[in-house]
Amino acid sequence: MSHTLGIRQAQKQKTRQALLDAALGLLEEQSLSSLGLREVTREVGVAPTAFYRHFRSTADLGVALVEEALGSLHPMIRTIVASAGDSDQRIERAVELIARHVETHPAHVRFIARERHGGVQSVRAAIQGQLAQFAEEVKVALTKDPVSYGWTDDDLLMLANLYVDQMLMTASLFLDALEAPLEERQRVAQVATSRMRLISIGREHWLE
Repeated sequence: MSHTLGIRQAQKQKTRQALLDAALGLLEEQSLSSLGLREVTREVGVAPTAFYRHFRSTADLGVALVEEALGSLHPMIRTIVASAGDSDQRIERAVELIARHVETHPAHVRFIARERHGGVQSVRAAIQGQLAQFAEEVKVALTKDPVSYGWTDDDLLMLANLYVDQMLMTASLFLDALEAPLEERQRVAQVATSRMRLISIGREHWLE
């Protein structure tokens, strides 16, 4: 019996992932607010009623896509802020990791960029929740840095949000340059590195 349940659970998870993948593909050409569940189920080849075994609505599916797109990034963010080396080395490492992520998951990055200010409130809230969590994780890492001695929690969170916002902007720039010549992608990396360095320099002199 347990073996049968395991097979059913695996099949259910497979169908759920297929719905997510189909939706992500369709969202390359439209916003979530215009996406119909029949479009998604037709793409997967299941009946529309099957959709409701996995998601309550397309908005619920959108929230799941946010979890898929951003939830897996927390280890990467922690790697960026906790990596060894001086400030410039950490910044270069961050830009390199962001560029690699955009190249590997362009559809996810495009979805977040579009829906961050899109028309589905629950999805906007899910994205903001993930970004707030990123900021908290960055703040915790910044707190351990000797340069942060004397900083208030509010100022550290403000700095963390600046870094997170810049990471998002960098991802968007890399996304726009995805099909561009190598020279253009290198220019994006240089601009992103300079902006993060500017934040870092301001940090060093903030208490003055």
